[in-house]
Order: sequence, then C-alpha cells, then structure tokens
Amino acid sequence: MTRKIIIDTDPGQDDAVAILLALASPELEVLGITAVAGNVPLALTELNTRKIVELAGRPDIPVFAGCDAPLDRPLVTAEHVHGRTGLDGPTLPEPQIPLQDKHGVDFIIDTLRGTKEVTLCPLGPLTNIAAALTQAPEIKDNIREIVLMGGGFFEGGNITPAAEFNIYVDPTAADIVLRSGVPVTMLPLDCTHQALTTAPRVAAFRALPNRAGPVVAELTDFFERYDKEKYGSDGAPLHDPCVIAYLLRPDLFHSRLINVEVETISKLTLGAIVADWWRVTDRPANVNYVKDVDADGFFELLVERIGTL
Repeated sequence: MTRKIIIDTDPGQDDAVAILLALASPELEVLGITAVAGNVPLALTELNTRKIVELAGRPDIPVFAGCDAPLDRPLVTAEHVHGRTGLDGPTLPEPQIPLQDKHGVDFIIDTLRGTKEVTLCPLGPLTNIAAALTQAPEIKDNIREIVLMGGGFFEGGNITPAAEFNIYVDPTAADIVLRSGVPVTMLPLDCTHQALTTAPRVAAFRALPNRAGPVVAELTDFFERYDKEKYGSDGAPLHDPCVIAYLLRPDLFHSRLINVEVETISKLTLGAIVADWWRVTDRPANVNYVKDVDADGFFELLVERIGTL
C-alpha cells in the first residue's frame, strides 16, 4: 500500500535530490508539492520545484506556490550556500509544467480536509505547514505524521552558532508545528551531517546512464564546495533526502521519542532547538528525533532509485 505524502520545499540542491527520490519511489504517492520561501525567494523556489518535477518526468505532479515570507519576521535566504538561483550547478531548461493557481496553503488544507492518513514532508522553513494548521486546525486529524528536516542539537547550528537554517528562518512556524499535537519526526543536523557526498558517492551518481543521475552529480558538485570549505569535510551533507529515505527505509535510521522545543525570543539563540535526548525533564515527548543514519545504506538507496528515472 502506498503512503500518501505532500512535499513542502524550498529548492535548494538537496531539496532537489529529495524530490527526485520521492518521485522515483513507487511506495510513495505524491499528492502535490508546495513551494515556500527559504533557501531563495518564492519566485525561485517554485520555479526550481517545477524544473525538478520535469526532470523526473512527472508532469502529473501539481506544484503550488505558498508563503513568500515567514509568519512574523523578514525572510533570510541562503544564496551563499545554494547560489543565486538556488539550483546552481547544472543548466536545467525552463519548465513546461505550469504553476497551479491555488495557493500552497489552500492546497494543503483542501487536501487534508478530503484525504486521511497524509504525511507532510517539509524540507524547508515550516511557514506553509504552520499557516495551514493555524487557519484550519481540524486538518490535524487527517495528518498521519509530519516528517521534517530541521534543527540541530549536538551539532549546533549552520546559520548561527545555535540554529539550523530551516528553523531559524521561521522559528514561530516551527514552534506552532511542534506544539500542534501532530506526530512529528525530525531529521536534524545531528543525523544529516553523517550523509556526506564523498567523491565515490558522487561518482556513482555521475555514472548512472540516465539524465537525472549526472544532474544530481552536478548539483552536489556545486553544493559541496561550501561545506567542504566551512567544515573541512569530505563532502556536503544531503540533508533533505533523509526525510524521504526515512519514509522508505526507517531501518537505516536511529531515533528516540523525546521533547523538543524551539527558542522564539532570544536574539542570541533564536531558532535554536532544545532536544531532551537524555529525558532529563518531565516535558512530554513530542518528537521522534532521528540522531543517526547508516550513510552507506542511504546512498545505496539514492543511487538505486534515482537510477530508475
């Protein structure tokens, strides 16, 4: 039986790989993809989403533009990581797939009002998801789970010393989602920093005899330059594909049900999460917090599936 999902995204090279993985996996029924402002402004994230859907050969997947700014603060973007377009690296054609007229938040609400057991997969700031939960709280009953990429506790932050980018861009939205009562699985930096695009792993994508594989190699060629310089690592972490891989192969990951809260006030630690991994408080558990991944198994899955596109 397939798992119904909605992907919410701000592509971003790693978002692109996550979308390709989802669209290459018959276990998942992608009901639609909503774009949000994040890595780059909304006009680029929705364009990039359509480019990737077209690369996957899936013109049947509807793409919607959602919120163009966080709920209550100015937008922070990450062109310094992803490049001016958000998908710097390969040259992808202008997409023929149209942008849907409906707002992305309305699509989420309308879909959840009519469909049960839907998993939401946010790969960027949580603005669209929080807006949907705020505008139509009754949709919670039809959400099977929210599986998101965001946060970092043991690894610290990647946009400030304390905060991971997705949570930092819209901490209010993250707080709303974590307090919603919906089951949440979080793939934080603690996990995703283990999934590095080493040279042999990128070479495996490049060797695939299809269009998508070499494009993924070009995306990672550009993306990893920033992390190699910043961290001195052998490659870049493919953050967002961990969300989709978790749905497909949860056995590749190690997690624990704990309490996670978001800092929404402090100037010093805005957007930081506090993950009670050792359960030293009596705060109720609200997040399935994923701390580790079998990186070799993760990349084997990616290469296998993207090779089918």
